[in-house]
Amino acid sequence: MRHALTELQRFFRAALVVPVTRDHTESDRAFKRRRLIAVVTLVVGLVLNAWALRIPPGDGLFYIATFALAAVWAGGAFLSGPLHLGRAHTRSGSERSRSVVQSLVLGLLLLALFLVGALVVARIPVLREPVDGLLDHARFGSLPVVAVITAVNGVAEELFYRGALFAAVGRRHAVLVTTIVYAVVCAAAGVPLLVLAAVLVGIVVGLQRRVTGGILGPIVTHLTWSLGMLFLLPHVLAAAA
Repeated sequence: MRHALTELQRFFRAALVVPVTRDHTESDRAFKRRRLIAVVTLVVGLVLNAWALRIPPGDGLFYIATFALAAVWAGGAFLSGPLHLGRAHTRSGSERSRSVVQSLVLGLLLLALFLVGALVVARIPVLREPVDGLLDHARFGSLPVVAVITAVNGVAEELFYRGALFAAVGRRHAVLVTTIVYAVVCAAAGVPLLVLAAVLVGIVVGLQRRVTGGILGPIVTHLTWSLGMLFLLPHVLAAAA
């Protein structure tokens, strides 16, 4: 048991605490340009997000709106400046691996946490009803298309929030600021639990970004969690009802 706890502690320390050595310093001019593009992208994204959330489930316009939103997040991210994949610590202590396995594990842990929480949410109507409304886009639309949208938007969000915006905020408060902004944008959906999810997921992927210096880890974690929730959450809610 003690060995297992020690290994778990080492895992979280390597994945979320100790930064990998890197130098992504940019000029003042490049930094100001990145900030300007990040702000403009955020404003446009907020408008598109508000429009998409007003589209009823089953309406084909929802697909167009969400793909457009993904294009805005990704486009703004790439226009803002260089984006790095990042590096992760390994068990041997080197810093030459990509953060894939660590990120899969973190994504699965987040997924397990939220699915356990769903067992409680399923029995509280005031919490369950907004979640059901959000899932109606998958129930009344095409699940494969919704899955593609979920994946594309997950990647695009990480490109922007943990890529462009994280770099634009600066190193000192980037995890806190990007998490708050991400939660505020998600709050437009009117689903309290989605805001909680944005905070928890935002903290985890934000810490990953700080440690690895790149977007690959956050993308893998985000996709593992979001796609898992899309396919498994409806079954958990139904079983717990």
